[in-house]
Amino acid sequence: MIERLEMIEKQYKVINEELQKPEVLSNVKQMTELMKKLRSLEDTVTKYQEYKINLQALADLKTLIEDEDEEISELAKIDFEEEIKKREKIEEELKILLIPKDPNDEKNVIVEIRGAAGGDEANIFAGDLFRMYSRYAEEKGWKIEVLDADESEMGGFSQIQFMLNGNNVYSHMKYESGSHRVQRVPETESGGRIHTSTATVLVMPEAEDIDVELDMNDVRVDTFCASGHGGQSVNTTKSAVRVTHLPTGVVASCQDGKSQHENKANALKVLKARIYEKMLEEKQEKEGKERLSKIGSGDRSEKIRTYNYPQNRVTDHRIGYTIQQLDRVVEGKLEPIIEALILEDQKRMLTESL
Repeated sequence: MIERLEMIEKQYKVINEELQKPEVLSNVKQMTELMKKLRSLEDTVTKYQEYKINLQALADLKTLIEDEDEEISELAKIDFEEEIKKREKIEEELKILLIPKDPNDEKNVIVEIRGAAGGDEANIFAGDLFRMYSRYAEEKGWKIEVLDADESEMGGFSQIQFMLNGNNVYSHMKYESGSHRVQRVPETESGGRIHTSTATVLVMPEAEDIDVELDMNDVRVDTFCASGHGGQSVNTTKSAVRVTHLPTGVVASCQDGKSQHENKANALKVLKARIYEKMLEEKQEKEGKERLSKIGSGDRSEKIRTYNYPQNRVTDHRIGYTIQQLDRVVEGKLEPIIEALILEDQKRMLTESL
């Protein structure tokens, strides 16, 4: 562990030196890559420096314990025990910091929610999920931007795409991809029977220029009239934009912007994220199946969570985690579930690395 930490600290120093060079400062792409790498190492280096201070304190206290003055020796023993506890805590934190990081953890995300099985109730539930994530974003201090939405006549959305910008967004939101199930008496049901409906969530890391270099010669841009509820036209100008990446066949469209220019920019963001997602999937297939311990496949069809309204219960099926606080969860208090998923993921990766 010490050898790895020494290498990381050395790498951190080298990157800092590189960032002082004029030729690097004038190269935006290189500087962005180095700054990103520096940030990913920062917490580990800071914790390692704390660890070294702790080791030095233990060495100094050992000397004081052997002091002829009994009072000094006794006080040193007490401090020594405290520093031992501190060392054990730091070592556990370092083990977690040394777990290989997902290179996308620091990225912003594009989220797509679709009403699935359950007709109008599924669309209403898709709207509830969007509201839940919006509240969660507010709690985290993230900025939310709706890119495209198809509102349902009975409420909610048949589909909605939005972007979340902030610190380490993907590291928290990546566990949300999959099929979400709701059990409740629908607003559209007069008989009072409990129905089960589903909505699917797809979370994609935002693709930066260094991830996907999009050649606009490979992109077909189509414009059309934006539509409202039930497909009715809401304007006569072709402000909505659909973009197609010809080499891969990946498509994205946006109509909620104020202008054709804004819709095109948003559609290209979604397109790049989808191409990047496709690249990541192909890379995983090429390198073999993903590690078996990974929490969930991230596949949109995988049932990951159930929201049971009659019992005020939320259950995450991937880790068998249940919380009797559905009323709080749907108001954006997602942190207990996200923390449980992160902790379980870290445990599994730590076990793999041993």
